[in-house]
Parts: sequence; C-alpha cells; structure tokens
Amino acid sequence: MKNKGFALLIILIVGITSILLLTRTSEVPSKKATIGLDAPSFELKDTMGNMWRLSDLKGRIVLLNFWASWCDSCKEENPSIQRFIDSEKGNDKMIFLSILFRDDPSKAMQYMKANNFTFPVLIADKDIAMKYGITGVPETFIIGKDGMLKEKIIGPIHWDTPEVKAAIARFIDG
Repeated sequence: MKNKGFALLIILIVGITSILLLTRTSEVPSKKATIGLDAPSFELKDTMGNMWRLSDLKGRIVLLNFWASWCDSCKEENPSIQRFIDSEKGNDKMIFLSILFRDDPSKAMQYMKANNFTFPVLIADKDIAMKYGITGVPETFIIGKDGMLKEKIIGPIHWDTPEVKAAIARFIDG
C-alpha cells in the first residue's frame, strides 16, 4: 500500500511538472508577423535576379502576396492583381510584390508569361513563410509606410474592385 501511494505521488509530481513545462513553452512569444508590429524583414531575389529588401520600401505601402502557380485560388486572384497594378501605374506610394510559395520558379514564370502577368515574383527563402506565418495560399499582407503590418488577408480577393481600391487608398492617404 505504501508503494502504491509513493508511485502515485511520483506520477502526480511528474504530471504537474510536465504541465508547467508545456505551459511555459507555449507562452514563448511568437516571432510571426503580427498586425500592429513591424513586418518581418526580408531580402529576396525575384525571378529576374533583382534583390528586394523590405527596408528599401519604407515610405511606401507594400502589398505582399504569397501565391503558387499550382494554386487554383491564386489563379483566380492573379488577373485582378494584374488589373489593380495596371490601374495604379505611376503610383509610387505603393508597390505590389508577390512571393512564390513552395513552387518551382521556372513553372511560375511559364504561368506568368502565358497569362501576360508582369508583377514582380520574389522567390521565397526557407524562412520567409515561417516569419509571416503562412498557412496556405493565397495570403496577402499590407505593410504600412512605417514598416508596420497593417492587415493580413487570407484567401483570394478581387483587387480591382472599387471597395478594395478605396481600402488601399486609405492606407496610402493615412
């Protein structure tokens, strides 16, 4: 009987210790993109070999879209991205960048060329999706002129609608 009590006490102590350790581990702050905080920095090359740094874009609104050529929702969204970009030509207060997510750059460029899309396609490194907390594609982040993350949009949207354009204009004017 004494051995059973001692064994139960040991199990109880181990259980409580495990729970405390798990709780502390889950309380470690996430380093993923958080609205209201600085957007995670990046330095990525595009499919043309140009280097893009978030730090170089301060003072502009950055629309950062994660996508893939195999993604049907992205294929649905991309024409409206191109129309949005075309309608904003000459607007140096904002820039739309796409980041290729888990995709072959050559396949993505074939897709871009076949559809006459001209927006920049950055090639993801191993950390960028983790930094931004990507759960799937498409996902878009709106980064303010000050480098702070303003919005996260999960799923496709129609970028060329008056409502979306007005929302983006508020970020530009604000």
